[in-house]
Amino acid sequence: SSFLSRHFDPEEKKTPQKVRERATKLSIIISKIHPLPRGFCYQRLLLPAKLTVTRRHSAVTTSKAYLRQTMAVAAMAGGVDSLSDRAAKMKEALLKSQTITENVVSILGSFDSRLSVLETAMRPTQIRTHAIRKAHENIDKTLKAAEVLLAEFDISRQAEAQILRGPHEDLESYLEAIEQLRKNIRFFSSSKGFKSGDAVLDNANTLLAKAISKLEDEFKQLLVSCSKPVEPDRLFECLPESMRPSAGSPANHGDPNGLGPHSHNHSEQQNSNAEAASFKPLVMIPPRTVPLLHDLAVHMVQSGHQQQLLKTYRDTRSSVLEESLRKLGVERLSKEDVQKMQWEVLEAKIGNWIHFMRIAVKILFAGERRLCDQIFDGFDSLRDQCFAECTGNNVSMLLSFGEAITKSKRSPEKLFVLLDMYEIMRELHSEIESVFSGKVCAEIRESTLGLTKKLAQTAQETFGDFEEAVEKDATKTAVLDGTVHPLTSYVINYVKFLFDYQSTLNQLFREFETGGETVSQLATVTMRIMQALQTNLDGKSKQYKDQALTHLFLMNNIHYMVRSVRRSEAKDLLGDDWVQRHRRVVQQHANQYKRTGWGKVLFSLTFAYLALAS
Repeated sequence: SSFLSRHFDPEEKKTPQKVRERATKLSIIISKIHPLPRGFCYQRLLLPAKLTVTRRHSAVTTSKAYLRQTMAVAAMAGGVDSLSDRAAKMKEALLKSQTITENVVSILGSFDSRLSVLETAMRPTQIRTHAIRKAHENIDKTLKAAEVLLAEFDISRQAEAQILRGPHEDLESYLEAIEQLRKNIRFFSSSKGFKSGDAVLDNANTLLAKAISKLEDEFKQLLVSCSKPVEPDRLFECLPESMRPSAGSPANHGDPNGLGPHSHNHSEQQNSNAEAASFKPLVMIPPRTVPLLHDLAVHMVQSGHQQQLLKTYRDTRSSVLEESLRKLGVERLSKEDVQKMQWEVLEAKIGNWIHFMRIAVKILFAGERRLCDQIFDGFDSLRDQCFAECTGNNVSMLLSFGEAITKSKRSPEKLFVLLDMYEIMRELHSEIESVFSGKVCAEIRESTLGLTKKLAQTAQETFGDFEEAVEKDATKTAVLDGTVHPLTSYVINYVKFLFDYQSTLNQLFREFETGGETVSQLATVTMRIMQALQTNLDGKSKQYKDQALTHLFLMNNIHYMVRSVRRSEAKDLLGDDWVQRHRRVVQQHANQYKRTGWGKVLFSLTFAYLALAS
């Protein structure tokens, strides 16, 4: 009430509606100056006054109505005097109530001017309060930004200290420091508004370059320290039991005492077992070191040092693989070197080479591929490039021996070793495609496939040379008693060995034939060899002056051919027709031999009888 008496004019006449509007406006202004708890309203302060005015006004209205009703009842009842006194008192009370109501309405109505004055007086205070609040918010934001900036400076100092110590003491902490330094560089690169930001950024970049340089040295030192040539015994341990050299030397795989195709021991079942055998994976580098090398490689690649990484890996691992192959017995040979070798030595080296190819592809190169995949995981092109460059020269050294064999002078005894070499290349084809996958290794795959085709072509040419050599054999070795000639036994044994390579020969024929059945091709070639032998035997039979020996010689040799075919797989290939036809030839020569032989006997008996008679 004291507040109302100081700020509102009591003589100002206002309606209750006007008063309520002013009161509401006042409550809003005061709430801006001094906010109160939620739900509180200054209009509640004025509510009792409003209720009093409303109730008194309602009471006056009710009293007037009641007075009229009372006067009407009194007139009807005849008590006019008594009612007049009562009405006068009631009228007096109503007048007092109306006076009080008007005074309250007048006081409330004076709020309008007081509220306007109060609003004007409080506006500067509101402006200053808003400015202070904004200033506090800006200070808070500045403090937070300063904290972030100081934290980045602190991170930079910590990373610098760790990097200057080097990676030798704690490699993992060193890598973490490099990662923090990268984040620091990204932060200052995106925040160009700091006064000393450029200087800090330059220092961080210089520090990062030094850190990566130390990483290169650490990667090389770690890789070199863990990369040791693989001893042959470790390679042999990865072979299946059936393929391990009995005497611990790969030279035992060959046959240094071989005497041509007769001594050659081959089994296609053994070859298929080699394809299905299980090879143990070779561990090239200690497993605990590989993750560290991977982390180092990742940081070097992220810093754009792929070429340095590639060179370091190639130089280190290529020499290790080369030394491993040399310890195994692999050597680079030329055509001239092969030509100078005795056949027994060359045959042993070919047997070793076959063994070396299987070990190199399935164990050594496969292990190197796994190592590359682990160290360069996530960088496919770099992974394939490193693998191709560290194995390329070593593959070339292995293939050089095969290339030299294909370029050397052909001879019949080389056919079987050529087929052995062709077999191992066919066996390793799928493994080579898997290990040397990727576009970068395409040249290596093409070189191995090229050697396979050259071996097939050389073998086929040697096949033709053998057929021609059998037909044109001009040895003057005479069999005095008409028994089996050495050429016949040699060729028959040669043909028997061919059937040990039946599937290989079928595959070889497919390399050059566009259609037809390979089985019939093999049969055709075998028939041509047998026909060439028979032609040669016909020529040798003419060396005998005695016709009986001529027929005896042909009978014995052709009978040996028929008997050998009947007891071997050649029978299924040449067929019963060939066997029956040549049995008839044997019978014909037997009949001729009997006729010629008994003719001489009869001639001798006749001559003796005539002599006695005379």
